[in-house]
Amino acid sequence: VQFVESGGGLVQPGGSLRLSCAASGFIFSIYSMAWYRQAPGKQRELVATIASSRSTMYADSVKGRFTISRENAKNTVYLQMNSLKPEDTAVYYCNTNVGGRPGDYWGQGTQVTVSS
Repeated sequence: VQFVESGGGLVQPGGSLRLSCAASGFIFSIYSMAWYRQAPGKQRELVATIASSRSTMYADSVKGRFTISRENAKNTVYLQMNSLKPEDTAVYYCNTNVGGRPGDYWGQGTQVTVSS
């Protein structure tokens, strides 16, 4: 199982980024996927999930600003982030989401920094 996250960077408050996560080593299309993030000194938190049915859920802190999507043909999950705030600064990871819990394998993540 492997996850390769990309698309992070430095952006000003109010800006946008689109994260991508290429997954391999399992049957991507049947799994619920999720984006997680970890800010310095804080625990990793769930940001958004997308089921195999493409139903979605979002943390209250990102609802209305972030959109999760998936492309099964490419084994890829995306996170469109708009109206970014400094408190969105974190390393972002993707993983499976089974019973509300992530899988055992993690990628390297992608750093998102929101600062003026």
